[in-house]
Amino acid sequence: MRILHTSDWHVGKVLKGQSRAADHIAAINALVEVAKAEQPDLVIVAGDLYDGATPTAESVKIVTRGLSALRKSAEVVVIGGNHDNGAALDALRPWADAAGITIRGAIGKPDDLMLAGTTKDGEQWRLAALPFVSQRYAVRAAEMFELSAAENAQSYPQHIGDLLSALTKGFGGDTVNLITAHLTVIGATMGGGEREAHTIMGYAVPASVFPSSAHYVALGHLHRAQSVNGPCPIRYSGSPLPIDFGEEENLSTAVVVDVTATTAAHAREVTLPVKTPLRTVRGTLEQLSTLDTGDAWLRVYVQEKPRAGLREEVQELLPKALEVRIDPKLLPDPRSAGGSEPARAGRSAGELFADYLSQRGHADDATVALFHRLHDEVVSQ
Repeated sequence: MRILHTSDWHVGKVLKGQSRAADHIAAINALVEVAKAEQPDLVIVAGDLYDGATPTAESVKIVTRGLSALRKSAEVVVIGGNHDNGAALDALRPWADAAGITIRGAIGKPDDLMLAGTTKDGEQWRLAALPFVSQRYAVRAAEMFELSAAENAQSYPQHIGDLLSALTKGFGGDTVNLITAHLTVIGATMGGGEREAHTIMGYAVPASVFPSSAHYVALGHLHRAQSVNGPCPIRYSGSPLPIDFGEEENLSTAVVVDVTATTAAHAREVTLPVKTPLRTVRGTLEQLSTLDTGDAWLRVYVQEKPRAGLREEVQELLPKALEVRIDPKLLPDPRSAGGSEPARAGRSAGELFADYLSQRGHADDATVALFHRLHDEVVSQ
């Protein structure tokens, strides 16, 4: 059978106030074209369809249309990620069931999370679908599975291991055995735009939680496409577009997997085009004025002394500059600053603000004058 593995769409993402809706539509359209060309038997979307728990109507429209388009080429299975509202995703199940799309937004009974099917060529497959499980929900999930070791004393990796062990008991010797989950595996590399609270702080699990009986593990959560060493083939598909500037070096990808019940999985990455790339540039105003940055959204490190109005000057030169910062190389290193911190007692807000600017390398009379004017307006009301 052939599988198309994707994850971490993050539809609804706003970058420095700029909507990425057009980029997401283009990315999902590219996935649909891959599905048309590759003709998979199964499409797995391994979580984080949305960037937040309360997606806008526009975001829901983009996602549901994208899933419907993918369904024209293959069966589609979707799980909830840490950015998704699992219950809200499950509320779409009546629509999804009618459309032939399988959604598992939140953890449920084991029977509801073990899926099965047969390809058009007669290959039988089973898929253990594990949506994102939070720390506080791990114990409740174990109780829902009626596991004996559901004590609070268990660690998060132990809970996940127990859940997967219970789910994969139904794997057969003559079926293609698959797992999809939304989590962090120890040893994998972050993509740069993930929510750290859900990738560290006890959320990482060892690859040993996956059984050797699995032919392929389709993961979501980390945005960089990569394989992970373990007892079976384990991969992150990567995000179909860079989520923020921390991911501008990542390739936008999906993964196509060929596997049978008796042969090892063969995975290959498919690079997806990005409608509006993200790019970081550096230079003086004069140097920036000569750059051809195309259609990219920009993060600019300007190599000028800080002053009032500098951001506006940069954005006049580069209208697609979403983030403008002073190049860190021009800022003083606070660790090398000699002497003690100036006393605060008895000093005015304006004096303290001027001292702060000097310490940060931002000394500018126009900025100080603007602060005084705003401060006077506030205190006089």
